[in-house]
Amino acid sequence: MKQFLSITFIMFLLWNCGQKTNENSAEKMIITEKHSEEAIKGITEKFPENSRQEIEKGVHHAASLWRQSDGTEQEFVAFCTDNYIGDSNEKHAVLIKVSEYMESLFGHFNKMTIDMKKNVDLQTGQLHAVDHMFSAYSAGAHLNNDFYGNKIAFLVALNFPFYSTEEKNELGENWTETEWAYARMGDVFNSRVPSVLIQNSAAVSAQADAYIAEYNIYMGNLISKTGQPLFPENMVLLSHWNLRDEIKANYSNSENGPEKQEIIYSVMQRIIDQSIPHQIINSGEYNWNPFENKLLKNDRQVEAEPESDKRYQQIVNNFNALKDFDSYHPVLNTSIKRSFSGNMQIPQEEVEALFHEFLSAPQLKQTGEIIKKRLGRDLQPWDIWYDGFKARSSMPEEKLNAITQDRYPDAKALENDLENILKKLGFENEKARYLASNIAVDPARGSGHAWGASMKEEKARLRTRIPEGGMDYKGYNIAIHEFGHNVEQTISLHEVPYYIMNGVPNTAFTEALAFVFQERDLMLLDMKDENPDAEYLKTLDILWSVYEIMGVSMVDMQMWQWMYNNPDCTAEELKNATLEISKNVWNEYFAPVFDIQEQTILAIYSHMINSPMYLPNYAFGHLIHFQLEEHFKTQPLASEVERIFALGQLTPREWMIKAVGTPLSNQPILNAATEAIDHLL
Repeated sequence: MKQFLSITFIMFLLWNCGQKTNENSAEKMIITEKHSEEAIKGITEKFPENSRQEIEKGVHHAASLWRQSDGTEQEFVAFCTDNYIGDSNEKHAVLIKVSEYMESLFGHFNKMTIDMKKNVDLQTGQLHAVDHMFSAYSAGAHLNNDFYGNKIAFLVALNFPFYSTEEKNELGENWTETEWAYARMGDVFNSRVPSVLIQNSAAVSAQADAYIAEYNIYMGNLISKTGQPLFPENMVLLSHWNLRDEIKANYSNSENGPEKQEIIYSVMQRIIDQSIPHQIINSGEYNWNPFENKLLKNDRQVEAEPESDKRYQQIVNNFNALKDFDSYHPVLNTSIKRSFSGNMQIPQEEVEALFHEFLSAPQLKQTGEIIKKRLGRDLQPWDIWYDGFKARSSMPEEKLNAITQDRYPDAKALENDLENILKKLGFENEKARYLASNIAVDPARGSGHAWGASMKEEKARLRTRIPEGGMDYKGYNIAIHEFGHNVEQTISLHEVPYYIMNGVPNTAFTEALAFVFQERDLMLLDMKDENPDAEYLKTLDILWSVYEIMGVSMVDMQMWQWMYNNPDCTAEELKNATLEISKNVWNEYFAPVFDIQEQTILAIYSHMINSPMYLPNYAFGHLIHFQLEEHFKTQPLASEVERIFALGQLTPREWMIKAVGTPLSNQPILNAATEAIDHLL
């Protein structure tokens, strides 16, 4: 998962920042159409050769941001007349200057954020309350208000007005790189939220991150239905990532794999419905039978005290913090709209329609039949994570662990091997050395993430969990995924036409490259899949992964829609609603394939707790991943990765067309799945 606090996230904070320069929420807009027309008239008289349409757009945008504390109506008119840049060369020069200033500001604030979160994110020893306090601190919370106070925001808004996603899609096809940079500069100031709300949101987010980062299950303390321990005594797995990956790893375990999968599934159900005893979270003090929810200490049963909806309280806290921004966004006036139409640049309704189309596809039922045949049994709910299409699924986990632990005993060993990994992927020596030199590897406290730099002088950070005995295969697989993010982050920072275009259209696009890297994890270990059906199996593996994550994303989206319909909900009410939503999504899209009703497993993802509405990016990432993989069949991977991820922040539609020649669609993977099913059935 990409840690989205790079330049894109800092710009997101600015987009969500300050409806006013002071904290008085009652302050209103004061610029009327009459005043705007007066400013437009003054500018057109000064620059008669300039486009009146562009002048109007800039003035109206600046007017939407001006408040009483910024000055009188006539001061607004004078500001616009005095500060409109009518000369094209001067406008371009200002773009470069502002970009340089922003790179320094965003870059250093990003570095400060990394430093403030260091102890919480990395394995630096025991945590103290002060660590969490600094982790929650947002050094840049007042930056946006300062920009309004010194009028920089108004100068930018006047000369680089905001274009909606719809306008960008309509006009962007014919824009030059410079025009795209102008439009992206216009994204920086499109609304104003008081800094106190930004600081509060950062604190709430940090609390949710800390809650998830230490949600470990001591697997050696789990007791099976027959009263036996099934897992190594020293195995500690983070929810949900490591629990899910342990389910995947046991498809190749013919001895007791299904039994292990069933007990993990039972643990997940207890987490979702919050009947999990709080005593066993991040603790090895008790033994626990999750089937009967019995807690034992020294072979004596003790009272199990449920976690008591703490999981759902984190979601409620995030919802309340983000909902406080709503009144400061006249257009994107819900967090849902800001997440999709704003950040994702695809309206939520379009996302849901695309997901519904995919989840209803007949190829899924047919793929389910293939999985049943390969397993020799009926499907179980945890088979949403069926991993048997991958080459590694036939390899014992112990063998894979031995390889990765020997190769990567610590974070430094992985960092030293990054250049070699890039060479194996086809990057030229000089490019591999350059990319690797801009990425550092850190030992993560949680499952791991990728954190991009926001200025060229800093490195991207690859965070991965490395146990004392060295990196196990699950950790390696995640690390290769995160490395894909880091490569994107480095290319899209250093090689885009303009700094202000830094990044990709949304996080789905960085997820796509992360999947491309992750798909090649065995090749990077010098292992090769000799199966003649490998391509067909790979297609079905991606299809099944999209199926699972789209279902999870549907639950996430519907949960947020429910909260907006029930804004005063308690954690318990949200829990009950989420359980029902997960059952309904399961019954509509999964029960026809699994022949099992009323399952809640789709609500297990930790992203729902600490990364609001992030999950749909994974689904889009898989679709983009597939179209990229199809493209790489006829084009060299390394050089195309360099070209494609240097496009920068276009809209998703324009990016896909320029990258692979076609828009984003379900059809390519569904067509390929039909071919694979016909071959394998």
